[in-house]
Amino acid sequence: MPEGDTVWQAARRLHNALAGKVLIRSDLRVPKFATADLTGRTVLDVTPRGKHLLTRIEGGLTLHSHLRMDGSWRVYEHGRRWSGGPGHQIRAILGNAERTAVGYRLPVLELLRTADEERAVGHLGPDLLGPDWNPDQALANLLRDPDRALGEALLDQRNLAGIGNIYKSELCFLLGATPWLPVGALPASRAAQLPALAKKLLEANRDRPSRSTTGHREQLLFVYGRAPRPCLRCRTPIRVANQGDGSRERPTYWCPACQLGPAPSRTSGPNRATPRGATGRR
Repeated sequence: MPEGDTVWQAARRLHNALAGKVLIRSDLRVPKFATADLTGRTVLDVTPRGKHLLTRIEGGLTLHSHLRMDGSWRVYEHGRRWSGGPGHQIRAILGNAERTAVGYRLPVLELLRTADEERAVGHLGPDLLGPDWNPDQALANLLRDPDRALGEALLDQRNLAGIGNIYKSELCFLLGATPWLPVGALPASRAAQLPALAKKLLEANRDRPSRSTTGHREQLLFVYGRAPRPCLRCRTPIRVANQGDGSRERPTYWCPACQLGPAPSRTSGPNRATPRGATGRR
C-alpha cells in the first residue's frame, strides 16, 4: 500500500493535468458507474486525503479512488501511447484536450456527491500532509489503546493518515522502539516527538523522486528492506518479520540492538524486493 507522500505526488500530477479543464473523455470501467458520463464538466481539483484521492468535478461530484497495493494513475500527453498495463486493467479514463489520466488496477473507484465525501474518508485521523493536521489529536488517537503494538497503531489510518509500511519501520527505528512495543510503553518524551517526526519525514519526501529518511544519498533508509545487512548506526544485522495490522501481515524491519522492546523470536528471510527509496541514488 502506498505511503502518504506517494499519494500526495499522484494527486499533484492529476491536479496539474486535469484541474480547470473540461473533460472531453470519461470512462469509468466499474459496473456500478459504467454508465456515468462526466464529459462537458470541468475538473475543479484533485485532493489527497491520507491514502485516498478525491477528484472533484463540476456539478457537485467527486471521483474517489484508492491505490492500495497495485493501483496507479498515469498521465499522458494527448496522442501519446498508454503504457501502464494491458487494457483490461484500466478502471478509469479522464481526458481533456491536452492530457489523459488513466487509472490502472484501482481496487476502489466510486462516484459520489462531494457533499458525501465524509462517507469515504470521514473515518480517517488527522492527515500528515493535509490542512487538518492536528498533532495532539494524532497522539491521543495512538495512545487510546495503550496495549496495541506501536507498528499496528501507526498503520491504522483512523489514528493518523498517511503512514505506510516503510514509514512504520523507519519511525520505530528513529524512536528507538521495536514495532511490537505496546504504544503505552513508549517513553513519554519519545511519544511526544512521534507526530512531529512523522510529519517531518513525509513532508521532506513529498517532493522527492526517491524516498529518504537518513539524509544520505547512498543509504536512503535506516532499516526497511535492509535485512540482513548491518545497521547504519551499530552494524548489528537488521532483522525482518511479519507483523499484522488487522488486515494482513506485512514485512517489518528493525535493529535488535538500537530498538528496545519485544520482537518475534522467528524472523523471515531477507526481503529481496526493492521498495521506492530503499537503494540507489536520489
